[in-house]
Amino acid sequence: MGSFRVELGADAHPVHVGAGLLERVGELARAAGLRPGGAALVTDANVARLYAARAHRALAAAGFDAITIEVAAGEASKSLATLEQVYDRLVAAALDRSSAVFALGGGVVGDLAGFAAATYLRGLAVVQIPTTMTAQVDSALGGKTGVNHRTAKNLIGAFHQPRLIVADVATLASLPEREFREGLAEVIKYGAIMDAPMVAALEAAMPAILSREPAALERIVDQSLRHKAAVVARDEREGGLRKILNFGHTIGHALEASSGYGSYFHGEAIAIGMVAAAGLSRAYAGLSADEANRLTRLIEAAGLPTRMPAGWRGADFERALKLDKKRTGEGLEFVLIDRLGHALTRKLGFDEIVAQVA
Repeated sequence: MGSFRVELGADAHPVHVGAGLLERVGELARAAGLRPGGAALVTDANVARLYAARAHRALAAAGFDAITIEVAAGEASKSLATLEQVYDRLVAAALDRSSAVFALGGGVVGDLAGFAAATYLRGLAVVQIPTTMTAQVDSALGGKTGVNHRTAKNLIGAFHQPRLIVADVATLASLPEREFREGLAEVIKYGAIMDAPMVAALEAAMPAILSREPAALERIVDQSLRHKAAVVARDEREGGLRKILNFGHTIGHALEASSGYGSYFHGEAIAIGMVAAAGLSRAYAGLSADEANRLTRLIEAAGLPTRMPAGWRGADFERALKLDKKRTGEGLEFVLIDRLGHALTRKLGFDEIVAQVA
């Protein structure tokens, strides 16, 4: 097991990565200072079938009397309607401010349960127990929580740091192939923006990663989370440095929104966004053609898409792009790379971005 702390002053919290940790989640929660008693285990229908009973037993053994709140699987559950259903269950269970919310699942569950915890009774403790690659290497860490608005992704949310993150890489074995591969987009992102040697390591290790060898999975999950923790510790609320974590996401989020949430998995959209961002980096940041092509080849080796779909709706895409939270006047503060392993931001006009994507 690999363990470290996210250093955020009063909100510092431990992170544990390894195989077989689900059975220890109650023990680890107690060690992190959570009080036994009333709790909620929020999960989705797919994850509940595989892991909810095991997590519930582990919590009960440590003294947590948890209700299970099961939501439908998929991006559609990251909504105000589903959030209200979660609130109803928390109220019915009479949870109080000493209670904890355990988020067992992927990014949708983590964001939804985290936002419910952030806002119910003005804040309950939340424990992130990510079960997808995307959640384990990215979304579980950083404190971003929220739901989608019908017009754009992640418009409604709050920063709410978890008290604990438990990433059991054994849960990745049950992921369908497409869901597993999409999470690799976030892993590749860390190499692109802050760790050039990681790009070379991923090129060499990709066969072992795609075979889901536990040691390879533990290594990339631990490395990715440590990279993100280093950024978040220096810029918790995205005032400066943390913006580099949006590499590929500006275009990816607009693609998700304009194509209808669920048409693309998040990581697939981000993969397309990173390739487009590499093209923009060549035009506006001096990235070499060789390094742009190397990044594209690594994304392809992970089995991820690299081009916008045939027949994509340019007008809908541009409308979604203009709703991005990083909008500044007639453009966006856009994350580029001038070389592999080093990111920067530039203000780009909407027309410049759309032209590159097209």
